[in-house]
Amino acid sequence: MLYNPPSPLETKVLSRRFGLPDSAAIGTYLATDGYQAFLKASKMTPAQIIDEIKASNLRGRGGAGFPTGMKWSFVPRTSPKPKYIVVNGDEGEPGTCKDRVLMENDPHSLIEGCLIAGLAVDAHAGYVYIRGEYRYLIEILEKALAEAYAKGWLGKNIQGTGFDFDLYAHTGAGSYECGEESALLESLEGKRGVPRIRPPFPAVSGAFQCPSVLNNVETFCAVPHILLGGGKAFADLGVPKAGGTKLTALSGHINRPGVYELRLGFPVRQLIEEVGGGIPNGKKLKAFIPGGSSCPILTAAECEGATMDYDSMASRKSMLGSGGVIIMDEDTSMVKVGLRLMRFYSHESCGWCIPCREGTTWLTKIMTRFYDGNGSRADIDLLGDIAKNMLGRTFCPLGDAAALPMISLVEKFRDEFEDYLKGKRREETSGRLVTV
Repeated sequence: MLYNPPSPLETKVLSRRFGLPDSAAIGTYLATDGYQAFLKASKMTPAQIIDEIKASNLRGRGGAGFPTGMKWSFVPRTSPKPKYIVVNGDEGEPGTCKDRVLMENDPHSLIEGCLIAGLAVDAHAGYVYIRGEYRYLIEILEKALAEAYAKGWLGKNIQGTGFDFDLYAHTGAGSYECGEESALLESLEGKRGVPRIRPPFPAVSGAFQCPSVLNNVETFCAVPHILLGGGKAFADLGVPKAGGTKLTALSGHINRPGVYELRLGFPVRQLIEEVGGGIPNGKKLKAFIPGGSSCPILTAAECEGATMDYDSMASRKSMLGSGGVIIMDEDTSMVKVGLRLMRFYSHESCGWCIPCREGTTWLTKIMTRFYDGNGSRADIDLLGDIAKNMLGRTFCPLGDAAALPMISLVEKFRDEFEDYLKGKRREETSGRLVTV
């Protein structure tokens, strides 16, 4: 399990049940205020629930960071069509593994979050779409769903409130593309997982062409805490435009990798040195990916004074993303980083639109040639040009996800690409700069 023993610097809100005996069981959940937020919400109007979510400044935890309360308010309650709650558990972003610990350790908080969302938009059914490689989590979630039905927290007339709600687990097919919300909806409906042309957006035409609320696992898990403690209290945990905590997955060259729950606005340097225990063998920081591999890469200098929140990362022309932090030390070959990233995005492109299908393929081919020692100086500019021509020209963000890190690599680490042409490369094992 990637969740480490808690750090004293953590603010345990969503992870407060982690480590409890049988934390995934309904008995443990009910003994620790479980489903009390739903009972409270059942006595509120839909507008009051949405207003509480808005007051919390909760922003989507899947990467885009869109205000959750605003998204819920877009669902047309007067629509004659049924409405659906859809959970994006297709956690395929390299470096990101925080949703899995939520579903593994506290699945009932996800179920309760879906129930409250259902009350807010008058939805009576929902689907939890889980990444194909997370099949073991299907068993955990289905057990939790069975417990909830058996105890009357799902189904007809839940706990005498008059509210009906059914929730289903649905496994993906191992496609990164299905983490994109509209491709996820296509896959959920049994079709090939390719993105839809928008508008209309899911709030108006989502699952089965009906109004839908579609949010990330972590987003739904935050909802019960907001309803119980109040939106303002949750907002106060974070920064002015983004409330609460964020589960942050630390990986790469770090002494204590794992998933930690930290307040939004947590300093990057403190994250690396105190929460993560610093970089192994006393090495220096070279590069920092703040929110999964699709984010522009930051240099060590850009990390100075940076905090883990949306605005701080945006001011450095990067993104908080999904909170998948990847640390790279001074001996990391950024040429190899570029090759590995482009191989991933080329492999995962659904191939529907030309800029992504051809762009990721050409970036991979050029990076492979460059890495094998057959590149030229013109290739460095060509990599940047291809990536820039992909930006904003694809049906979904996968093209941007490949382009943004590539652009940051060639702009911020151009000297290393130049040195690579001269035969100066990092050894695979020691990291020493050698001439070949």
